[in-house]
Amino acid sequence: MKNTYPKHEKLKSKTTIDSLFSEGKSVSKYPLRLVYVPITAENDLRLKMGVSVSKKYFKKAVDRNYFKRVLRETYRLNKSLLLDNMQEPYAFMFFYQSKERLSYQEINKKTVQLFEKFVEATKTVDK
Repeated sequence: MKNTYPKHEKLKSKTTIDSLFSEGKSVSKYPLRLVYVPITAENDLRLKMGVSVSKKYFKKAVDRNYFKRVLRETYRLNKSLLLDNMQEPYAFMFFYQSKERLSYQEINKKTVQLFEKFVEATKTVDK
């Protein structure tokens, strides 16, 4: 499987984003949070992903953009953990929620732990 983050995987639908915040469930692994909601499959697409970094914690756009790039990269490299264990399609929103400036390695490690936590949470729901 390719480690890519193509345009069709990016979460852009306003209605899907609204449903994420109104009826989505979440898992956390400090300082990361993943909000997810099942979606209807379109064009054999199994997931849609968006990232967000709060202006509350990082006032400068340069800092927010850096952490968004890091989140997208850790997602891109570890999305096989999600795809191998998902039975139905999901929409995700991936948040960085801290003033702490973690290194790339720490964020990558937390991302793996977060994705494993998501897999466990959805397995208990599916059974």
